[in-house]
Amino acid sequence: MITKLEHMFDVLRNEKKKVLVAACANDSHTIGAVHQSTELGLIEGVLVGDEKKIQSICRQEKIDISKFRIVHEEDDVKAVARAVSLINDGEGDLLMKGLVNTDKYMRGILNKENGLMEKKAVLSHVTVLENPNYHKLMIVGDVAIIPLPDLEQKVAIVNYLIKTAHALGIEKPKVALLAASETVTPKIPANAEAAIITKMAERGQISGAFVDGPLAMDLCIDPESVELKGIESHVAGDADCILFPNIESGNVFYKTNTKLANANLGAVVVGARVPAILSSRGDSIEVKMASIALAAMMARGMA
Repeated sequence: MITKLEHMFDVLRNEKKKVLVAACANDSHTIGAVHQSTELGLIEGVLVGDEKKIQSICRQEKIDISKFRIVHEEDDVKAVARAVSLINDGEGDLLMKGLVNTDKYMRGILNKENGLMEKKAVLSHVTVLENPNYHKLMIVGDVAIIPLPDLEQKVAIVNYLIKTAHALGIEKPKVALLAASETVTPKIPANAEAAIITKMAERGQISGAFVDGPLAMDLCIDPESVELKGIESHVAGDADCILFPNIESGNVFYKTNTKLANANLGAVVVGARVPAILSSRGDSIEVKMASIALAAMMARGMA
C-alpha cells in the first residue's frame, strides 16, 4: 500500500514503463518534468509541439533530447489533437498538458469525434494529498472541474476515488461523504444525497470500499470527534477518500492544505480513456512529478 507520494516512484521504477504524451510541450516546465520522470525510470516520454522550440529548450536546460520521441506540430490546438490521436492509436498511456490554454486542452479530450471520452462518461478531477498532520494519504474530489455535482456525478466521483485508492494499493478504502453535519435531512441536498449514496454502497451498487455519510469534516478525519459524538462507522475518523458536495468546499480544502499545512500532492483528470495530467506553470516540480507518477499508477490498473 502506498502511504507516501514518493513511494509511487519505487513501484514504477520496477515495472514496464507507461508512455506519457505531452501536448504542446513547448515550455521548460513541461519538458523538465517529463525529463526528470524519464530519468527516474517512471515513464517514457513523447513531446508533441514545435520541434525547434523543444530542441532549443533542451539545449538551454542541458537535457538529452534523445530521451524523448518528438512529434512536430506548431499549432497548439493541432498539437493537442495530435497528442490525443496518439493515445487513441495506442501509442501512449497518459496525457499531459503543456503550454496550452486549459480550455483548448479540455476540448481536445472532450471532442465527440476524436477525443478520449466514452459516451455518458463523467470527467472529473482526483487529488491525492500528503498532509504532514494526517496519518495517511487523502484522496479527494472534485476540487477543479465539476462546480455542483448532481447525484449521478457524485456516484461517478466516488467510483473514481475508489479506483484511485485501489491503484495505490488500498484494498478497501474508507470513503467519507462530506456535508456540514452528520444529520440526514432533505432540506440540505448534500446531506440527503450522501445518505442515498451510503445506502447504494450498502446494497452493492457501489463496491470495493466502505462508504459513509453525511459526515462533517471533523468526523471524516478526527477519531476524537467521532468518539465524543458517539458515531459508529467504518469510515469516520479514518477516511482515505473524501467526496466534496461542491467545488467551493473542495477547492478551499485543497488550497488550505497546500498553503497553510504544507501538503504535497498529485492530481489527475479522470473519466477519459486514459489519465490526463492538468498541470500549471505555478505547480512545483514535486507536484508535477507526483501527478505524473499518480497517472502512471492509475494507468497500471487500466491496462
